[in-house]
Amino acid sequence: MQPETQNFRRAAAAAAKDEALQTALDGLATGFVARRADAVANCPEFEALREQGRHIRQATFQALDAHLLAFERAAKESGSTLHWAETAGDACRIIEEICTAASAKVIAKGKSMVSEEVGLNDHLHAAGFQVFETDLGEYLIQMRGETPSHIIAPAIHLNETQARDSFLAYHHNLDPQRPLNTPEDIVGEARQVLRQTFLTADVGITGANFLIAETGSAVVVTNEGNGDLCATLPKVHIIIAAIDKIVPTLAETSVLLQLLARSATGQTMTAYTSLFTGPKQPDDLDGPDACHIVIVDNGRSELLASDAREVLSCIRCGACLNHCPVYSNVGGHAYGWVYPGPIGAALNPGLLGIDQARDLPLASTLCGRCEDVCPVKIPLPKLLRQWRAADFAQQHTSLYKFAISLWVWLARHPNLYAVWAKAVARFLHRSKGAHRALPFVGGWTQHRDFPSSQGKTFQHQWRERNRRETP
Repeated sequence: MQPETQNFRRAAAAAAKDEALQTALDGLATGFVARRADAVANCPEFEALREQGRHIRQATFQALDAHLLAFERAAKESGSTLHWAETAGDACRIIEEICTAASAKVIAKGKSMVSEEVGLNDHLHAAGFQVFETDLGEYLIQMRGETPSHIIAPAIHLNETQARDSFLAYHHNLDPQRPLNTPEDIVGEARQVLRQTFLTADVGITGANFLIAETGSAVVVTNEGNGDLCATLPKVHIIIAAIDKIVPTLAETSVLLQLLARSATGQTMTAYTSLFTGPKQPDDLDGPDACHIVIVDNGRSELLASDAREVLSCIRCGACLNHCPVYSNVGGHAYGWVYPGPIGAALNPGLLGIDQARDLPLASTLCGRCEDVCPVKIPLPKLLRQWRAADFAQQHTSLYKFAISLWVWLARHPNLYAVWAKAVARFLHRSKGAHRALPFVGGWTQHRDFPSSQGKTFQHQWRERNRRETP
């Protein structure tokens, strides 16, 4: 997926006018947000778990190199083959070579954000492989030629009618008069069609929610079971995960799993939580003949060495998206890359460069709801302010920087500042009804009135009151 993060302002404006999208986003509050609130209320130890989770993630990164090497040793001992991918191109090349060596034609793929990040599907399609997403949401947007709009609910921007129309158009070999009137009908048809994909796939590709250094295991969490089928039915299983997915021990992974389910979908535990440790062993009834694990860096080492390293603690629950007033008004596609919402606004500049994503840290009210609900307490507002400062430092001739510099100069000259403030207050007081024409506030006045000035500055009113009260 090619980044289009520089188009955020235009994309956000279009999204705010998209009635179908706005209707779909209305479900966030009654869906994910409400279910998370219930799950947290029923877990008295949730705050203690959050603190544990924060500590686990931060402590892991302090010795990440050692944990990665430990995972490599354990994974090899269990029979897996480990591959290190420094860049997105390396990851795609390695996976293509594995699929070629397996003489693969059909690839069944589970949900994976890092595979979206490196552009894996496009690369494999170009190399001649048939790649089928098997998560229902991912399958739906794949048939529509779209990208995910949410970390855990990739098709959240679509309604039932759009899903039905897409299935009718894409599954053109089925009876056009078949009933697809309910979500159950749609799910049933997806299950029917994807069953053949699972049975014929030569290679299965999944992501990993966590990589356990202690055991060399990959943890895959789904609510549909498609990840398990991708991992066990094909002869070759490929796991692609980023270096920040490492967790030292199984016990620590248990803590993060309790946080993940409650924060993401409001469940006590996700329906399918599976640990995959190497290929099929002699006594196993099923499983792949080979297991390959591709660990991707793609800029994370540099980010780990920066002041924004805390963003890598994210466990991809999506809670910050669900509670963000900006995301809930513009959706995920407006952010222009794989990771939307507050986590995307904090992560994308670190992976792409602030010059490629400078608008994203500004796409926040800094209300703090994202930090309040983050299961591992990532200080997202602080990180967004850091990226804003970094962008400001790079812009030598921007209008915004000139305006701030002018304000600073005025603030350092109190007499001139008082004259300027008095003139502005009078202008705003006398120009009632003309506020919609004010420069730089069109986004505000398009939907609401700009408050009128009383005609006097605060300092002027303060001096007048003091004179009245002085005997």
